[in-house]
Amino acid sequence: MAKVFDFITEELQKFIITQQIFFVGTAPLSSTGHINLSPKGLDSFRILSPHRIGYLDVTGSGNETSAHLQENGRITLMFCAFQDPPCILRLYGQGQTILPDSNDWNSLYPLFPPLPGTRQIIIADIERVQTSCGFGVPLYECLGQRDTLVNWANKKGEKGIKEYQQKNNLISIDGLSTPLHKSPNLGD
Repeated sequence: MAKVFDFITEELQKFIITQQIFFVGTAPLSSTGHINLSPKGLDSFRILSPHRIGYLDVTGSGNETSAHLQENGRITLMFCAFQDPPCILRLYGQGQTILPDSNDWNSLYPLFPPLPGTRQIIIADIERVQTSCGFGVPLYECLGQRDTLVNWANKKGEKGIKEYQQKNNLISIDGLSTPLHKSPNLGD
């Protein structure tokens, strides 16, 4: 049965830090726009407070999450237990993108391991925390994190990553612009 919480409890924080993967969902306001759902790993997730989370976002094939957050701020994060005991945890909130030239970057970036190809930090203020049984989620064993993305970013180098972002990360698949320049301060 689903349970709803006002914040990320200590028990749920313990659950989160043991997960090797999480999923991020966002959508544009347009009913014809594409819903985005992205798997994330690489020790990139941090609980900043019982009401705030952040994750380090590395360069990828698109930048849908940032485009959607810039348009409407809505974000859902999901964690699934792939080993016993079963559980699904969803965090619903309002998010924003923090870029390297933001005033907030210097206080947030040290919370994460340095990853080549780092593009931005996604911050979300959590409004609803909900668990469900997870009884239908299959059992899987994590064999480890892939190094493919890290190797790709290392091979491209900083200049190559910036060129790739300019070519592939400026416009979402629905035509929304994505922030690749100065982002708002958290305190604004």
